[in-house]
Amino acid sequence: MCRVGHLDPGSHRTVLMKTGLILLIVGHLIFISGALVHGTVLRFVLAARDATSLHYGVTNSAAVIAALLTISCGVCALLLSRYLGPAALKWALLALSSCSSLCCLCCLLGLLVAIGLTLGTQGRLLLGPCSTGSSTLAPVSRECPFDPTRVYSSTLSLWVISLLLEATGIFFSTRCLLLTLELLRLGCCCRGMLRMKVSLQEAPVDSPGPGQCLALLRLDSGEIARL
Repeated sequence: MCRVGHLDPGSHRTVLMKTGLILLIVGHLIFISGALVHGTVLRFVLAARDATSLHYGVTNSAAVIAALLTISCGVCALLLSRYLGPAALKWALLALSSCSSLCCLCCLLGLLVAIGLTLGTQGRLLLGPCSTGSSTLAPVSRECPFDPTRVYSSTLSLWVISLLLEATGIFFSTRCLLLTLELLRLGCCCRGMLRMKVSLQEAPVDSPGPGQCLALLRLDSGEIARL
C-alpha cells in the first residue's frame, strides 16, 4: 500500500480545516480592501480615459475575482476536511486552489505595477478629479469629491495591505493544492509506475552454485582422460 505523504487522514483533516479558515479570512480581507479602494478613490479616477486608470480598474477587478476564488477555495477545503471520501470534491478543490493561486499571483503583479506607477507620477492621476493638483491644499472642497490630503497615502497603504494579503493567499492556496495532490495520490501513482519500469528493466542473472561448478570440473576432466 502507498501512503498519502507523511500524514494520516486525521492530520489531513486538521491541516485542511486550518488552511480553509485562513483562506476564508484572507479572501474576505482582500475583498474589503478592494472595495475600500474603489469606493474612496477609483470610482472617481476611472472616469479618465488613459492607460494608467485602465490598469487601476483592471487590477482592482482582479482583486475582487481573486477574493471570490480564495473564499471558494476556503469553503471547499472546509468541506473536504469534513468529508474526505468524495473524489469530485477533491478535484473541485484542486481546480479552485490552482485558479486561486494563479489569480492572486496576477493581482500581486498588477498591484506592484500600480504602486510603481503611482509613486512614479507622485499621485497626479489619483488627484486628477480635483480642480487643483496639489496635495497640500485644504481638505474637501466643492471641486474635489474626496480629501486630497489623504487620498495618496491612504490608497498606497490599502494597496500595500492588499499586496500582503495576495501573497498570503498564494501561499495557502498552493499549500491547499499540494494537500489535494497528496489526497488524490497522483504523485504516489507516478512513483509506483516508475518503480515498476525500473524493476522490469532489471533482468535477474542466475549464478551457478558450487555443486554445478564441481560437476563441470569433473566433466571436463573426464573428457580430457578419454582423449
